[in-house]
Amino acid sequence: MVLFFLSTAVDPSVVLYMGKDKVENEDLIKYAWPQDIWFHVDKLSSAHVYLRMPEGLTWEAIPEALLTDCAQLVKANSIEGNKKDNLTIIYTPADNLKKTGDMAVGQVSFYNDKRVKRIHVPKRENPIVNRLNKTKDERQVDHEQERIDRIKQESAVRKAAAAQKKKADIELARAREAEKAARSYDTLFSGDVEDQDNTRGKSVRELEEDFM
Repeated sequence: MVLFFLSTAVDPSVVLYMGKDKVENEDLIKYAWPQDIWFHVDKLSSAHVYLRMPEGLTWEAIPEALLTDCAQLVKANSIEGNKKDNLTIIYTPADNLKKTGDMAVGQVSFYNDKRVKRIHVPKRENPIVNRLNKTKDERQVDHEQERIDRIKQESAVRKAAAAQKKKADIELARAREAEKAARSYDTLFSGDVEDQDNTRGKSVRELEEDFM
């Protein structure tokens, strides 16, 4: 089972989720969306909390209020960490989580330690924790089907973007061709006038010479 929460720290609100137990945490490590952000208490056992990243937001620029919600939810779901003050919460994109066969259930490491950030949490803030808990929704999730659906959706978005770019490129090419053709016509027209002027001037001189 997966536990879902709704953070209203930002507008529109965003989804936070975590495994109900360490077995579910294993599935989330495997199936979490690559762009989602993983949170955990540093050096202590805790829930694995994920932030479902909203469109247009980068993990380096998560608003402070939203980070606080995530950190408080992690702290509240750590048996040892919930009792302590001045904790450190670590977070990183889900695609930076590294899982090897020799690790214990729920244990992870990182591909790149430089992509791990830290938040200092002085103490538990009950108003935040209570607000989040009021939105809790426990659901059974078909992780494999969700992964398939996500890949299809992302593929459709990429195809639509590629089609739009192709259309824009064709329109730009046509506009450039039309501009090139217009310049060629203007040059040709200007040359005809010049030739006519030169011819007209030559005829006058010839007549003057004949007259003399």
